[in-house]
Amino acid sequence: MKNISKEVSVGLFAAVAVALLYLGFYFLKGVDFFSSRSLYYAVYDNVDQLAISNPVLVNGYAVGRVSKIKILQHKQNKVLVELDIDSQVKLGDSTKAILTSEILAGKYILLSIGTVTKILKSGDTIRTEVAKGLFDVFTATAEPVADNLQTTLRKFNTVIDNLAANTRQLDTIFMKLQMTPGLINRTLITANGNIQDLSTSFRAVAENLNGTLNELKPTLNNFKTLSDSLKELHMNQTLMKVQLTLAHINETLAKLNKGDNTASKLLTEDSLYVNLNKLLVNMDIMVKHFDKNPNHFLAPLGKSKKKIERDRKKEEALRKPAAQKK
Repeated sequence: MKNISKEVSVGLFAAVAVALLYLGFYFLKGVDFFSSRSLYYAVYDNVDQLAISNPVLVNGYAVGRVSKIKILQHKQNKVLVELDIDSQVKLGDSTKAILTSEILAGKYILLSIGTVTKILKSGDTIRTEVAKGLFDVFTATAEPVADNLQTTLRKFNTVIDNLAANTRQLDTIFMKLQMTPGLINRTLITANGNIQDLSTSFRAVAENLNGTLNELKPTLNNFKTLSDSLKELHMNQTLMKVQLTLAHINETLAKLNKGDNTASKLLTEDSLYVNLNKLLVNMDIMVKHFDKNPNHFLAPLGKSKKKIERDRKKEEALRKPAAQKK
């Protein structure tokens, strides 16, 4: 040992120091040289500034690290991420490598193992997913608010435009209202002149009418006198006719009262009544006789009066024995 030169000692010390520095550097990065490791791959469209040596976590526990990142230009510039994971962690076909980020912790990959039905081998590719970050959540939340805000702004702009249009209309209305008093004044002046002319015309017409009425008063009085005269004449003629009628009635009644005419005799004597009564009695006897003895009237030549009397006597003779038997 004494024969070892200083240069060799320094070289050995330097080599040991470099080895320790190397081991310490990777140890600090999470590389465990004393445990078995398995390599898996994950493909992302965008790794969002994921770096080598970023941790791989399972339920918040570090089980590996990102060992390599490579861009795949032949596959639409997708990014291949190599994951160095502890071989004791068993991954299945349902496992997802979720790219997650936090404000303080930075980027990392969270393994969602799920139900292991088929174990993945070292070198297999894990299904990938990108978790929504705080900014993405804020963006997704802010989009409806922004849409509502844009809708509100559009409505507000519409209201402002309507207000501007209404303001222009109000300005037009106010301008017309300013002109209205002048128009009213001119209308009143014109109406006042027309009313004066009309009143003058009415005054002239009234005066002419008064004169005409004054002239017509004598004529109206004459018409009134004529009307009264006609009424009196008509009444006199009517009274004369009534008097003549009453005179004729009185003459007729006087003639009836004298009794020297047929009408008065009909009214005062009963001989007509007596004769009519006898006639009715004889007609009644004749009808009864015709009813009992129609052959006296309906025979071809009839019967003489003597034969009729003999027939009556025979009938009376036949009636007497019948009456005695009863």
